Amino acid sequence: MMVRIPSVSMALLLAVMDLYSPMPAVAQCRLCVTPSTGPEAETAPPVKLDVETNLDFDRLVLGGSGSGSAVLAPDGSRSTSGAIMTLGGRAMVGTVIVHGEPGRAVRVSLPGAITLYGPTGSEVRIDSIRSDLPSLPRIGSNGSLSFRFGGELHVSGGADGNFRGDFQVDVDYL
Repeated sequence: MMVRIPSVSMALLLAVMDLYSPMPAVAQCRLCVTPSTGPEAETAPPVKLDVETNLDFDRLVLGGSGSGSAVLAPDGSRSTSGAIMTLGGRAMVGTVIVHGEPGRAVRVSLPGAITLYGPTGSEVRIDSIRSDLPSLPRIGSNGSLSFRFGGELHVSGGADGNFRGDFQVDVDYL
């Protein structure tokens, strides 16, 4: 006697038989990797930056069409030279707060110079960017590190107007 199995049932039968066929065992080679007996390493929280105050030279008075510079140091001290006669009374150093893993050493990179642009396309330049960071900065026990920065603004010719610019601060864990 011959039994006929419809082709759909045959495919189902083959699929069921396939489930019961032996599968290769997958295991980790314990000789290939150095075992770790300690707790899994925790990843450090990402570094976050907050700009608390912007660097602001306030108002400068440029005598004539000469050139000059204004220095605003990280400690807030100021001076002028050349054709710049005064530095406004509301000039402020920039302040940045770094948030991260408490006690971690960090590397902070500030730009060497910043170009500021006026509304008419004129430019002025801040260089000699300096901060009050220690030589080996470390995030405090409260999870933050605050530093102040300043620089030297160079103005020449008939530069007039409000000048603005952006710059990048890079912070990496060491």
